[in-house]
Order: sequence, then structure tokens, then C-alpha cells
Amino acid sequence: MSYCLNPNCQKPLNPLGTNFCQSCGTKIQLLLRNRYRIIRPLSGGGFGRTFLAEDEDKLNEPCVVKQLTPQLQGTNALQKATQLFQEEARRLQQLGEHPQIPTLYAYFEQDSYLYLVQQLIVGQTLRQELEQQGIFSEQKIWKLLTDLLPVLQFVHAHQVIHRDIKPENIIRRQSDSKLVLIDFGVAKHLTTTAITKPGTSIDSFGYASLEQMNSGDAYPASDLYSLGVTCFHLLTRIHPSKLWAEQGYSWLANWQQYLNTSISQKLTQVIDRLLQKDIHLRYQSVNEVIQDLNAPAQPPIIPPPVSLTQPPPSAIGLNQPFERKPLPIAEPELLRSKPYKHQLFPTLAPAKLFKNRLLAGGIILLLGLAGYGYWQSIRNIPTLTGHSGEVNTIAFSPDGQNIASGSDDRTIKIWQLNSRKELRTLKGHADWVYAVAISPDGKTLVSGSKDNTIKVWNLNTRQELRILPDHKSYVNAVAISPDGQKIASGSYDKTIKIWNLNTGQISTLVGHSREVLSVAISPNAQQLVSASADRTIKVWNLNTGKELSTLTGHSGDVNSIAISSNSQLLVSVSDDKTIKIWNLNTGREIRTFTGHSGDINAVAISPDGQAIATGSDDKTIKVWNPITGEEINTLRGHLGPVYAVIFSPNGHTLVSGSADKTIKIWQLPK
Repeated sequence: MSYCLNPNCQKPLNPLGTNFCQSCGTKIQLLLRNRYRIIRPLSGGGFGRTFLAEDEDKLNEPCVVKQLTPQLQGTNALQKATQLFQEEARRLQQLGEHPQIPTLYAYFEQDSYLYLVQQLIVGQTLRQELEQQGIFSEQKIWKLLTDLLPVLQFVHAHQVIHRDIKPENIIRRQSDSKLVLIDFGVAKHLTTTAITKPGTSIDSFGYASLEQMNSGDAYPASDLYSLGVTCFHLLTRIHPSKLWAEQGYSWLANWQQYLNTSISQKLTQVIDRLLQKDIHLRYQSVNEVIQDLNAPAQPPIIPPPVSLTQPPPSAIGLNQPFERKPLPIAEPELLRSKPYKHQLFPTLAPAKLFKNRLLAGGIILLLGLAGYGYWQSIRNIPTLTGHSGEVNTIAFSPDGQNIASGSDDRTIKIWQLNSRKELRTLKGHADWVYAVAISPDGKTLVSGSKDNTIKVWNLNTRQELRILPDHKSYVNAVAISPDGQKIASGSYDKTIKIWNLNTGQISTLVGHSREVLSVAISPNAQQLVSASADRTIKVWNLNTGKELSTLTGHSGDVNSIAISSNSQLLVSVSDDKTIKIWNLNTGREIRTFTGHSGDINAVAISPDGQAIATGSDDKTIKVWNPITGEEINTLRGHLGPVYAVIFSPNGHTLVSGSADKTIKIWQLPK
């Protein structure tokens, strides 16, 4: 049979070989985009219809085709529906790498309709499973939470809110019984504004939180509410829309009365907090739920209320106007407060306690907490000497065993960290070495120099592999992508270049009006960030070279930037003597803090994101609590400006380089 794709057709099924629909006269499309054959409808209504299809280019492999079918052509509804559909395509492309989210195959327009093709998940929805097998046991609910929460954590980490979590949108995959989260048709990116007007809703009644129903706002806590309602529905077989229609949200206070069987205190506590009507009494992040799942049962802890004029701590509201100003509260998952594992960065006592200095044969730094003390004399700070010029840059090998340093003496030195011995010296640059980076596999080193070139070295053989000479002025910064295939460089010629080592392709990014002083690639390999003497930071798409945003706020040269390991947090330092923390995905400035008395030249983030280190012209290194902005400690010992700071991969060591021609190793207590 052939299927008519006219959404208004009353009898869309036609005999095979029919050119025009026998019911409505619309031309029959045998193959969408010359490859996708429609088999039968799976569902429909709202903004689109979903079909089972076959991909002829993949030996008739089954797939799912979604067609945009707005009810009101030529109205605002059409624009909103189209935008929602496009958002779904973008979200699926972004999220489809997760094995429990459908993969996006194609997105295209044909005959004035939009189509999306995605992976077919073979299995049953939890709604079907409930109808066939009856109410879920407590054990099955625990399994649901254990299986689905990491998926939701992945979604939220990409700044996406699903907005429509319910049993119909969760499929138990037949091949491995894993739960797959589907239907991102109304998902919204955290940086966009609301598509629906306040007071309207495209959410499923009963599953949507109060903030969604009232104003269209959605946060990670909103998805967690829907997850709690889903658990309730599966435990009771009572559809929440019925309770919502009769009682509004008042049923939440007594949800346990609808249970047919008793459940444990621990599960009761978890679901009770998921089902809080007030968003501020609810779980704010998936991490909080997971922590409670792994903790013994105890009376619920209710966080203090937060003003409704500000989004909750775990989210930036979808409908909030974009404001480039510091938030009074921390953003989601970026600045979560927890005790840091090293005593150098305590969180249980005021930071100023750790600024006391004692004189005992030299200045002694107290790096201890409570009864544990860690002492390090300036005279005994491990120091690497050998460069005859200023040390401008430092890089760690992935295993944390070696470091590389670049200097005004035109050399790069490789050092063994534990023995503190110089292993080798790489010579070849004709002028100062400003930047070095080591590939993720530890085999390749890249250096940038005042001689306008980038050199690629084999660390094992010490051989210079190639020279990249396209910049027209000093190369001040280099970075290597996580797969080791791309090199990004920033130059005094005001450009950023991306070098693809596999293809030899070179992309030049233009946008800064002055020298580019620092570049960084996000660990998820999606973004390239550049900082400039023009006092701006630019965020680029690493793969396309498209400029995504420009961050402004510094009043001096932006000398250095660093990205957190989860690709969510960006830190910048400047000649204006400030440190700024930004949400990398939204461009929102989270907070600014100060403390250095000179220009700040370098910044690094600890591997777990719980500490920031900065190096300054004031000859000190300061360590900061990124959550509070408090100065935790000041490390003194260099005799000149500090140009480089870096944490070891395990976070146990901080290394600094200075104009005094030395490298210092600050050993952190484990």
C-alpha cells in the first residue's frame, strides 16, 4: 500500500502504484528524499505525525519519520510549531550520542512540510507495560530511577529540558531492557526564550509542574517533577490527569493514600521530594536524587526558599530575559558546593584562616584543616631551574608524570615530575616560545612562538614533525582537541586558526579587533573559546567555525581562559585584576571576584572543578573557591610575575611558571 502524506486526507491508504491519492487527489510520494518509504502511521496529533518507515539506502532498515503538520497555516501557531520542530531536530542531533536517546538520521523539508528521521526503538512504552503487566513493584521503580536518572543527567548537562516525561515517552528497549527517553518535540534549550505565551501549555496535563502550567517556565527540577509523577502513575495505575482535573495540585500532599501496596520509607522520601508543588522544595538536580538513592533513609531536608524573581539554583529559566550580570546564586551543576578532597581547599572553615603566615626560618604556609596540618616552607618548595629566560607556559602529560615548559630562551623543556629532572630540551623555534600543549595520547607536543610559527613535535623521538607557518604575527596560544586531530591557535594577527591534522584543512576565524591572547577547546569538543586584548571572549563552534557568542565585561586585556572538565564552566582573567566565571553555554556571567594587586596572567581549574588557581604580576598564585568567590590561599615563592599555572590530571599537584625563570611544584596533601 502507498500512504498519502496530506495531513487532512481522510483515507490516506492507497493501492501500491497509485500516483495520486484516490481520496484527496494529492500526489503520492513513494520515497521521501528518494530514500525513506512510509509504511504506516505510529501516532499523530498536536504539531506532528509519526510514521514507521524504511530506509532504502540501508537495506530497508526500519526507522521513524516525523512530519510537521501544524493546524493553523500562516499564523503564529505555524511559526511556533516550526520552531519547536526545528528545536527537536537540534536537540536530537546534540543528544543522540547517548545510547538511551534516539539517534537523529536526517532533517529536511519537502513539499512545504518538515520531516525528521530518527532511530526506531523496538520495545514497549512503560504505559503499554503498565497496561499489560499491572502496577510496578517497588523494585521496578528503583530500577527505573537507576536506569533513567543518568539519561536525564546527560540531557540536563547539555542545557536541555525535556518537558514531557511520562510513561508514553519512555520505551523499554527489547534488545537489552534498557529504558530509552524519546520525544523531545517540546524540549527547549536553556538559552532560548519561551515559544509559547505565558499561561499556555503544550505539556501533558497531570505530568507538568506548576511552573510549566502557569508560565511555560521549565527547569531541571520541572523534569524531576514529571519523573516523580511517572513513578506515581506506575505504582498506582491512576492517571495523574484525572487527579489534576479534580483537585489541581492539592493531591500531591496526600499522594501516598492512593498506593495499593506499601513502599519503603526511602522510596517514599525520594518520591515525596520529587512531587513537591513548590519548585524550591523539590530536588534541584539529578545529582541530588542520585545522592539520596545512595544514602540511608532519613527525614527529608527542605532547602530554604528562593525568591521567585530569580530561577532556582539548578537552572536558568527558559523564559528569563538574557541579562549579562552576575547571579547571586550558583548555576546548575557548575558550582556545586562540596568538601574538596585536598586540605589546600577546605570548605569547612573561613578561607581567611588559611591566609595566616608564620615565620620559622622563612615564610611557612599553613595548608591544613582542623587537626591535620600540612606545611611547606618557601625555601623547600620544589623548584625546577634550567631555562635561561622567562617561563611563559606549562603543560602536563595526560598521565601526570611529565610536564613541558616553554620559555623566552626559545626552547621547550620536558621534565619528569617525581624526580624533578630535565628529560630533554626541544630546540627549533627562532624566538620566544609562548604556548605549549600535549595531545591526549601523550605522544605529540604543539608549541607556538613569537617567530609566527606553530611546531608539532614527536615527544618520544624529540623530532620536529611539521611546521604550521600561516600566522602573520606572534602565536600566543595553542590548544589540542580531545581526539588529538585538531589544533587551535591564537595570534597577535587577531585571528584564530583551526588546523585539521588529518585533512590538512585550515580554517581562519576572524572577529577579534586586537591580539588573541588565549584559546581553549571544550572537553566535549563542541566549542572553541578565544580571549583577546580587545577585552572580549568569543565562543565558536569548533566544527563549523561559526561564532556563537561574544562575552563582554572585562575592562582590560583578557589574558587567559580555562574550561571546566564538564564543559559547562568558563573562567577568565584580565589585566583589570578580576576573575570572572561564566556559564559557557548561556554566556551568562555568574560572578566576579578580586584579590590580586597586579594584572592576572594565568588561570587553571582543578579537574573536579572545585578550585581555581590564578597567577599574577604581583608574583603570587591565589587559589579560590569558585562557589563563593572566596580566596582560599595565597602561594608565595616566585620572585617575578607568574605567567603559567596548571593542575595535574589527578589534582594533587599545582605547577607554576614565572618571569623569574623557574617552575615551582606545589604538592597538595591527599
